[in-house]
Amino acid sequence: MQIIIKDIDIRVDDSVMRMYVAAPRPVEGKASAPPKYPGILLYSEIFQLTGPIRRSVERLAGHGFVVAAPEIYHRIERPGTVMPYDDCGRMWGNEGARKTAVAEFDADARGTLDFLAAHPQVASGKLGVMGFCIGGHLAWRAALNQDVKAAVCCYPTGVHNGKLGRDADAGTLARLKEIKAEMLVVFGDNDPHVPSECRKILTEALPRADVKHTIRTVPGEHAFMRDEGNRFDPATSDMVWAEAIAMFQRIFS
Repeated sequence: MQIIIKDIDIRVDDSVMRMYVAAPRPVEGKASAPPKYPGILLYSEIFQLTGPIRRSVERLAGHGFVVAAPEIYHRIERPGTVMPYDDCGRMWGNEGARKTAVAEFDADARGTLDFLAAHPQVASGKLGVMGFCIGGHLAWRAALNQDVKAAVCCYPTGVHNGKLGRDADAGTLARLKEIKAEMLVVFGDNDPHVPSECRKILTEALPRADVKHTIRTVPGEHAFMRDEGNRFDPATSDMVWAEAIAMFQRIFS
């Protein structure tokens, strides 16, 4: 499916939040009503809207979704800021996280979901979320919104211990019972940021909270789905993408 892409700015908490938005290309010349698609909020890693994240947005949109990826540090960085995939970029991105309150991250989620709900190509009542690394945690939190029907959280960091933003404890784990979405949670088995003891906390907490979910632990390091650098595993990444897209399609069919 061909897509259209654009950067769109909205205001959240009196701050300009830039989003990278991709959607199926409208079919011109058809007399019938144009089709509508599910809307997906996609969260980046700490590096913001890098090439791999933009390609992830485009990949998902090409399967029949309207996808919006917000800049998570818009309150402290200029629009268009991207951190490099190196030690400097990692420290820069982590500093941005430490300066952002959990309530601010939550406001961004609500703002993006509202943008998608009002988008002319998005079908009513069909909203989902997806994210990687810190974005996996942000997607998990976004699933606390009752209008989110599906969530894909890839190697989410900090959910087990509440580490997110400048708050001492984000409290995500304590609110699991609020989640009504079906979840797909993906881990790499060789991920030092989400080691086995942390994964165990999450895999035990989800059924206790009666959250409909699938846990998928695959061979891989942290960020194995990032299609740039030595951690990238194309075959495993394709497998996860196929499962994520299939879940979205099933839930929103």
